[in-house]
Amino acid sequence: MMTTNQIIEQINRLNEWEALLEDVKAQAEAIRDTLKAECEERDTEELVAGGYVIRWTSVLSNRFDSTSFKREYKEVYNHYVKQVYSRRFSISC
Repeated sequence: MMTTNQIIEQINRLNEWEALLEDVKAQAEAIRDTLKAECEERDTEELVAGGYVIRWTSVLSNRFDSTSFKREYKEVYNHYVKQVYSRRFSISC
């Protein structure tokens, strides 16, 4: 079993890693945005560079509007709703 100080140390280490992850994800997203802008500038959905193929394509999809369905057919909606059990991990100050 960990001591209180060990738990605090672990939380601090976790916070450091999560901050690093956020920074790295932001950098990766900035690179993605640069590549998307290049596709836009070239007016293409596919860009070949060496052995890489970058695709930034438009996709049309159909999604079920559960909010409207619930509002218009509340009884039917409630019939098919099921409760799901899960666990949530959080740390707060």
